[in-house]
Amino acid sequence: MIRKNPTLFSVEILTAGNQGDKLIEQALEFKPNAVVIGDESQYQKVKDALWSAQIKVYAGKKALASIVESSEIDLLLNALVGYSGLEPTLRAIEFGIPIALANKETLVVAGQLVNQKLEERKVAMIPVDSEHSAIFQCLAGEYSNPIECIYLTASGGPFRGKSRADLEKVNVQQALKHPNWSMGSKITIDSATLMNKGFEVIEAKWLFGLSPEQIKVIVHPQSIIHSIVQFNDGSMKAQMGLPDMKLPIQYALAYPDRILSDFPRFNFMDYPQLTFEEPDRETFSCLNLAFETMALGGNAACRLNAANEVAVDAFLKEKISFLQIPELLAFCLQNGFHIHNPQYADYVQSDAETRILAQSWILEGGKQGR
Repeated sequence: MIRKNPTLFSVEILTAGNQGDKLIEQALEFKPNAVVIGDESQYQKVKDALWSAQIKVYAGKKALASIVESSEIDLLLNALVGYSGLEPTLRAIEFGIPIALANKETLVVAGQLVNQKLEERKVAMIPVDSEHSAIFQCLAGEYSNPIECIYLTASGGPFRGKSRADLEKVNVQQALKHPNWSMGSKITIDSATLMNKGFEVIEAKWLFGLSPEQIKVIVHPQSIIHSIVQFNDGSMKAQMGLPDMKLPIQYALAYPDRILSDFPRFNFMDYPQLTFEEPDRETFSCLNLAFETMALGGNAACRLNAANEVAVDAFLKEKISFLQIPELLAFCLQNGFHIHNPQYADYVQSDAETRILAQSWILEGGKQGR
């Protein structure tokens, strides 16, 4: 987006987790004031590569959080993975920086706290997830009109239509083959289990002030309709387009303007049929777990996210099976300590304790709680 619109956007700060070489490449092209590499072992390599360009280099998780305090930032695009996105988001809010949010876990983990801080500081948050960007776009000009419900669409992932028996022996390579989207390994596995859709349900609750009953999930294999809003008169608005994250990213960066793009255009004749199905919540029980955590409130979704991060990592390392992912999540929800009105320190503690609990379940071979 920035490469194609250099008169509209410039980069003040770039960060990366462990892709030091990519960070160096982008920093040399876009000349930010500073960069942060999360993996501290790559600090010297990045620093040496960027020394002649006079780009400041920092490293580590603390730097990822504190770097957002720069007074030169007009908009923070937070695309960190998982729980790591929470602290930088809260720091940015504290400094009054508008946020384009691609890190759904920020709202999954601590939506109540984040919304409270957004209101106190009068900071704007623009969703970047394709489904939430779709809802956001559908609501343009409709803010005084009551929402009856929303429909978050899901592709169904690589195992749509499969039974539990079919899923007993699926491997990592099969789970990473998403039919429509090209994403990182963590979110691709979450899509395969429908946990990603469950997290999007929780995110939608906090973004749009909805009750669980107002949020519907429908499987749409073509991924052309990104989500739908139904208003109290029965009218429905949908946002459509080819499955490509460049569009919601550009919309968030340029909001409230729409800027010219050369993205491929949707052709109805390429998709003569758009189909819809109910999600299989029995086979893909992670979606039910998400709705259960919304009913529980408090720190339940924080615990669900922590358990899921451990479970997905264990699956990717072939320590647990695909069907053990929801088993582990259910175990952690049932056995973790529930806090009804958590503060930031409670979220930090809940995250840490749940990870320990999840690891113990894995070490015991998943025998606990059965």
